[in-house]
Amino acid sequence: MHSSDIIAAIATPPGRGGIGIIRISGNNLEELAKQLLGNFPKPRYASLNYFLDQNHEIIDQGIAIYYAAPHSYTGEDVLELHGHGDQQSLIYY
Repeated sequence: MHSSDIIAAIATPPGRGGIGIIRISGNNLEELAKQLLGNFPKPRYASLNYFLDQNHEIIDQGIAIYYAAPHSYTGEDVLELHGHGDQQSLIYY
């Protein structure tokens, strides 16, 4: 892995649940955050955001938390997305 790589992983256990968390880690996540959220969250604050697809259509609404390097789990920039977990609890807009 190169230092410029961005990785994403599911941070919640497998199975059904009301909340699913995806953790994204890498350098310079600002552009990716703007594509996914339409904005760049303030570090270490939970903010309510719409989650957008590649066409900028809303696919969910949830909490985004940004941890700026080096103050994160990985020492890199980290963006956590806390969305709805299973299909029964998805909200469609």
